[in-house]
Amino acid sequence: MNILMSLDKTRLKIMQERQRYSSGMKWESIVGYSRAVRVGNRIYVTGTTATDENGDVVGVGDAHAQTVQTIKNIERALQALGAGLEHIVRTRMFVTDISRWEEYGKAHGEFFREIMPATTMVEVSKLIDPNMLIEIEADAEF
Repeated sequence: MNILMSLDKTRLKIMQERQRYSSGMKWESIVGYSRAVRVGNRIYVTGTTATDENGDVVGVGDAHAQTVQTIKNIERALQALGAGLEHIVRTRMFVTDISRWEEYGKAHGEFFREIMPATTMVEVSKLIDPNMLIEIEADAEF
C-alpha cells in the first residue's frame, strides 16, 4: 500500500509540474498566456498564427503560406518543450474563409499526412489581425 501511495504522489507531482514556452509575441504579455504549456507528457499549444520573429504576418493573402508558417511556429514551440510535430494528437484550425479549405488542408497534409492527428477546421468571422487567415491550436502527447 505504501508503494502505491508513493507512486500516486510521484505521478501527481509530475502532472502538476508545468513548463511554459513564450514566443515573445506582444499578445502573450497583453492577454496573459503562454504559447505552449507542458504538463507531464502533454503539451498544449495555444492558437498560433503565421507571424515571423518580428510579429509580422507572413504570406498575407496566401492561405497555404500562412498555414505552413503557422505549423512551423507550432513546431518551434514543441521543440522548445522537448517534442516535435510527430507527437501531435489533435489540431484545431480556425479559418476566416472556409471556402479556401483545400488550401489550408493541403498545407496541413504536407506536415501531418503520416501523423494523422484528430483535426477540426471551423470558420470564424475574423482573427486579431485582419491579415491573418488561419490560427491553429495543437495538443501533443509523448
